[in-house]
Amino acid sequence: MKLSEAVPWGRNLEEYRMMFALGDGELNSRILSVADGPASFNVELSQQGRKVVSVDPIYQFTATEIQSRIDSVTPKIRKIVIQDSDRFCWDYYRDADHLVEIRHAAMAKFLADFSSDKVRSRYITGSLPLLPFEDNSFGLAVCSHFLFLYDHLFDFEFLKASCRELLRVAEDVRIFPLLGFEGERSAQLKPLLAWLDGCGFGHEVVRVDHEFQRGGNEMLRLTRL
Repeated sequence: MKLSEAVPWGRNLEEYRMMFALGDGELNSRILSVADGPASFNVELSQQGRKVVSVDPIYQFTATEIQSRIDSVTPKIRKIVIQDSDRFCWDYYRDADHLVEIRHAAMAKFLADFSSDKVRSRYITGSLPLLPFEDNSFGLAVCSHFLFLYDHLFDFEFLKASCRELLRVAEDVRIFPLLGFEGERSAQLKPLLAWLDGCGFGHEVVRVDHEFQRGGNEMLRLTRL
């Protein structure tokens, strides 16, 4: 699977705040959101006057093309969520229909903003493990539902290179969730932590106030020592 073929399924600012334990201090820094897809995190923060840049290969497409992909995957995702409902926590979302409602609202905000950002100053086409930014361009980088989730597709070298790249462009990096494709904690996490120790990078696994996939309530925070 190419990165540009990942399923678009955007999340909103409130979800990001919970996934990455973001308070006002973090939100006031210059933020990079990696693998952001059609999320409303960027537009909602920008409307508050905060500084955020999103990067994702899906931004090579037009808003109409992205909308078409959203429409095509929504029934499939809804069906899967209903069939495997016991694998999910229904606290923030009441049920599958409420999940779709919240996500579609977020993606509608994204599509309107994406269409108006003609010069693509806040939505940059790109992907890990090479990002099109200078060293130390951001105070915070967040990566949602990508690195560990696709550990069945990307090897350990890709994960190491991606973490190194995120730490090159930002001094504080947060990755959520730590689950692999099968819903279990990724087997790549433990060797990654050992590798981070060897490189002299700071790291901690942090419990957060968001759990949709059962057991998916932890993020990995990386820092330069």
